[in-house]
Amino acid sequence: MLIGSFPGPTVPPEWRSLAREFDLGGAILFGRNVEAPEQVAELAIAIEALGREMPAWVSIDQEGGRVARLEAPFTAWPPMATLGRSGSEALAERFARALATELKAVGITLDYAPVLDIHTNPANPVIGNRALAERAADVARLGQVIITVVQAEGVAACGKHFPGHGDTSADSHIELPVVEHALERLRAVELEPFRAAIASRVAFIMTAHVLVPALDETHPATLSAHVVQALLRDELGFNGVILSDDLEMKAVSGRYPVPDAAVEAVRAGCDAVLVCSGNLDLQAATLEALVRAAEDGTIPDKRLDDASQRLRQAKERFLTVERLAASHRIRALRAVLGRDEHQAIAAEMATYL
Repeated sequence: MLIGSFPGPTVPPEWRSLAREFDLGGAILFGRNVEAPEQVAELAIAIEALGREMPAWVSIDQEGGRVARLEAPFTAWPPMATLGRSGSEALAERFARALATELKAVGITLDYAPVLDIHTNPANPVIGNRALAERAADVARLGQVIITVVQAEGVAACGKHFPGHGDTSADSHIELPVVEHALERLRAVELEPFRAAIASRVAFIMTAHVLVPALDETHPATLSAHVVQALLRDELGFNGVILSDDLEMKAVSGRYPVPDAAVEAVRAGCDAVLVCSGNLDLQAATLEALVRAAEDGTIPDKRLDDASQRLRQAKERFLTVERLAASHRIRALRAVLGRDEHQAIAAEMATYL
């Protein structure tokens, strides 16, 4: 139920111990974990092998633009707003296939993309050109293409940030943004791309650390059963994995200790949580809090069983397929990453900057 992180380019012994003791769901990689493509591929093999019954997720934020952890010789993708300006589903399809090809080459199995927020607020400090477009219909249409193609290539996609972070003027890494819209507006606009993603069988949806008073006046969306369970699970009918955004972001951690937030997120309906700074002691404390909450009934058995089933189903869908032998995968890297075909797609997208 925890996708964790670590400080450097190799798996530290302490993190291996956590994985053995608690059966971690996987790892999220950042720039601090990346030295070279071959090293990433070796790291992915090591992370996958830490899963007990099934491989652990090897995950990353590789959106394009300013949110890209894999740099040259990987293809440098322009921001996703370029796809919206192009209006081209064909270009979005070519991009998504190339993106997934490069991720697969180094063993990445889960990409936290696409962003399904709508760029309706020019003053938004955190979304901006990460969003595909300014209209809900365009975000929904292009988001569906990206999800469908990336997942057809064998990489799990994650739509984010539910129920919508586009129309805010604060950065949830720093403070708690507020979405002031009425529920009718949310259903008509912000939720449209998520409905489309659900129709495309997106594997994961990530929650936003935003306050939506129309849904819950006191709890950030990640910790709100009104948002996670009642809206996303029950009303929209999402049957995949609901994942929290990083619980160390100040929108949440400024108000709740991370271990407590993890328990509340799972109680609210999240199936797994992200803890991203690489602080191993904090991850251990978070896991221990989840175990205690399971043992004393703070998290009901039914909630745990439901989360476990969804996590298992996602892994069965994406992590049990036959892969290239590790040695072959690593030898073939340089022929895949940043190849001319992919550079041409990036150049075409860049014409819409």
